[in-house]
Amino acid sequence: MKAVTANRLIDGEVVFWKSGAWVDSFGEAQLFDDAQADEVEAAVAKGKAQPTVIVEPYPIDLVAVEGGGLAPVSYRERIRALGPTNEPEHGKQADGGAVVDALRQAVGAARSTGRVDLIRRK
Repeated sequence: MKAVTANRLIDGEVVFWKSGAWVDSFGEAQLFDDAQADEVEAAVAKGKAQPTVIVEPYPIDLVAVEGGGLAPVSYRERIRALGPTNEPEHGKQADGGAVVDALRQAVGAARSTGRVDLIRRK
């Protein structure tokens, strides 16, 4: 599974692609399976065509976590999805719920292949 992420230009907030628009919550992100590689590329291309809205769109790999739910494979992307790490009552993690619980339960620090591919292209 994959999702597409970027940063909103006006405030730097982490955003996720959902059916032609950018949403703030990882839980609302559009999920792509491995057979939808063309759709992932199209979402990234649409994001790159919006340079006054978002910065650096790229796909991230997702993994199922214990207890259900999905979380980014990469530790970096889990932090980005949760918001600031300085205090649990700040940012996106303050909303709580199943999505936040799944992100907190995810383990490991593997790299997302989408991010690695982005780094290789630069």
